[in-house]
Amino acid sequence: MKHGSGRFQIRSMVVLLAVAALLVPGTASAAPPVEDEGADCAVTLPGSIPANAKLPDPFKRLNGSRITTKADWRCHRAETKKLAEKYVYGEKPKKPASVTGSVTNTGITVNVTDNGKSASFSAKVELPSGTGPFPAVVVLGGFGADTAAIKAAGAAVISYDPLAVGKEGTPRNNKQGAFYSVYGSSSSTGLLLAWAWGVSRIIDVLEQAGGGVLKADATGVTGCSRYGKGAFVTGAFDQRIALTMPVESGSAGGPIFRGLPGESGAQPLSSAYGEQPWLGDAFGSYTGNPAGLPVDTHQLAGLVAPRGLLVMENPHIDWLAAKSGSVGALGGAEVYQALGAGANITYWSDVQDGNHCAARTEWKTPIQQHIQAFLHKSGSVSGTMRISGKKAGNLGEWRDWQTPALS
Repeated sequence: MKHGSGRFQIRSMVVLLAVAALLVPGTASAAPPVEDEGADCAVTLPGSIPANAKLPDPFKRLNGSRITTKADWRCHRAETKKLAEKYVYGEKPKKPASVTGSVTNTGITVNVTDNGKSASFSAKVELPSGTGPFPAVVVLGGFGADTAAIKAAGAAVISYDPLAVGKEGTPRNNKQGAFYSVYGSSSSTGLLLAWAWGVSRIIDVLEQAGGGVLKADATGVTGCSRYGKGAFVTGAFDQRIALTMPVESGSAGGPIFRGLPGESGAQPLSSAYGEQPWLGDAFGSYTGNPAGLPVDTHQLAGLVAPRGLLVMENPHIDWLAAKSGSVGALGGAEVYQALGAGANITYWSDVQDGNHCAARTEWKTPIQQHIQAFLHKSGSVSGTMRISGKKAGNLGEWRDWQTPALS
């Protein structure tokens, strides 16, 4: 009995150390990351969920109980993901039946076949100086975190055109692009998740290529404005992405949906929904009633946890809703804290330059520190909340739940 107890304690310690390794940048994980760790979790969404003017409790299961351990998070995360798909973004299909392509020093090609339908797209590659293979940051639409700072930190830049995968300027019943060529022009999935699907397929090709040019297990994503929305969603929905860096994402990005109606000058939800089919078709029922949503963006930040998340916002342009953005990040940080990964989320809106999508001096060092920690897997970050006094939100006004101490 005594010896058996000792073996149990040793096994328990091994499990705890393995979990800890997943939470700390720079440590090796026991197995390579996968797109969706909770794909095997059984999730049945209820027919309806009561409205709540406060932010939904990110630790409450669909059955009303709260998670109590870090091990509970995997399948609870799957519940949150399903809610986000049903009510906000539309469904992200699982990995297609066939994904092939190539990776060179200058470009990536992607060929997809699923359900008997095929589509292709490509991306440009810019390598940093030095000897590879290199980690890489996918930059959506050419706008995101400063690409010069990314390459100076020793990471490659993958320039990805999201519009080739989900085209803007189309009606909701006739969406166009590689995603919709495969899954149908009347798909209820919005552009943001279609763009995210495209990044996932790029990572599929990186994995197949064997890591001679780019490291498949050291990929980040960034974008600014509409592409910041896309980067945020991309990081939330693919757990292979080690570092997510949305910039000035605005309405339909990081800012909490519930905060937008009361934030002066912020882009209204009806405007964000109607400007482009970014959000899933189902979201149209909630543009005037975000309190009816069973999920909000603090939970989307939670979907990124415990991986690296660097949120950069601009407090000088009211339309971008940085006050609601700060609440989203503060709420997401509660999930990080509960998982023992509080250092892995940073929010930074305390900047001087008010130009949209500017390459700001304040962000250069945190960008490079995050690339070092999460893509090169060395060094560390401290989890900073640099919130501008111009647009400082108060999480306490938005929650009626407390963060549990997960065992």
